[in-house]
Amino acid sequence: MSIAFTEEHVAFREAFSKFLDTEAVPYHDQWEKDGQVAREIWNKAGQAGFLCYTLPEQYGGSGVNFLYTLIAVEELSRRGLSGLGFGVHSDIVAPYILKHSIDEDQKMKYLPQLASGDMVGAIAMTEPGAGSDLQNIKTTAILDGDHYVVNGSKTFITNGQHCDLLILVCKTDPTQGAKGTSLLLIEAGTPGFEKGKNLDKIGMKAQDTSELFFQDVRVPKENLLGEEGNGFFYLMQELAQERLTIGMGAISGAEVALKRTLEYTRERKVFGSAIADLQYNRFKLAEMDAEITVGRAFLEKCIDLHLEKKLDPVTAAKLKLWSTELQGRVIDQCLQMHGGFGYMWEYPIARQYADARVSRIYGGSNEIMKEIIARKM
Repeated sequence: MSIAFTEEHVAFREAFSKFLDTEAVPYHDQWEKDGQVAREIWNKAGQAGFLCYTLPEQYGGSGVNFLYTLIAVEELSRRGLSGLGFGVHSDIVAPYILKHSIDEDQKMKYLPQLASGDMVGAIAMTEPGAGSDLQNIKTTAILDGDHYVVNGSKTFITNGQHCDLLILVCKTDPTQGAKGTSLLLIEAGTPGFEKGKNLDKIGMKAQDTSELFFQDVRVPKENLLGEEGNGFFYLMQELAQERLTIGMGAISGAEVALKRTLEYTRERKVFGSAIADLQYNRFKLAEMDAEITVGRAFLEKCIDLHLEKKLDPVTAAKLKLWSTELQGRVIDQCLQMHGGFGYMWEYPIARQYADARVSRIYGGSNEIMKEIIARKM
């Protein structure tokens, strides 16, 4: 890697790896059956300093840079721990509040609780009739005296079952399109805010993904995040980091799949030879290795840009598009090399295959990424 990790980064990787091996790996199979991780893992992660670590110390974080997120994503990928929604919580919800809240009391109320794991964070964008088209959301929050009255529904919300604090994307002025979009902070238990069923997905089975419903939910107007009408602008600002994080997961996932497949094809024999010794397979393995090397180089360039606050939305869209398509190709080919065993759930490559498919959809579908790139061209 071209990225220079310090001793502190190495120590964090070792500590986080040990935490995952002790507190997550032994339980992940059961969490998949349950459809969600155990709630106490959030508090354990918070107590160990593995949530919201990029927040300043006064809010409960460690004030470290974004490279720690890369480390966390890589270690989660290596273990196939797709159920832990730490990324949404630490790298999306907390930064939204940190960057866009104009109320210090609001920051002090919520950020330390997110860092400790006492609160689980989620962000609600997608609706049954509006996914990548965020301008078309229908959930409304109409000001009535000192409260916003919220009505609508959301779906496919990561951490939806466990969430204690929700960033809701809504229309405070439905007549204004994108300019009428705002963000509200809503706490679980607020009357009229109901969590629907935990959705049954083809992959990422241990990560709770939920429907959420709002019927005449009264939210204090001080729970507005930032300024009214600026919600769409805030979303566009933060999507570059979200898509960078998706790219991290995609490249790491492809690397893990290739490593596992190399190990399997060296041991598995057909017609008297190891699968890896057959020329067709050797060439396919070489192709995947070359493509992943290119993908890693582009990812590291984007990380460098982000650390310098220069990562623009178009470049982030290119990374999201390229890396997730690469991940899909690599994992599909790796599963093929496993033969029938690759289709068995007990083999990690099968779970990777199911888990990875959604990466081309969430964070803005890859068709939207192409549209973003084409507009710039």
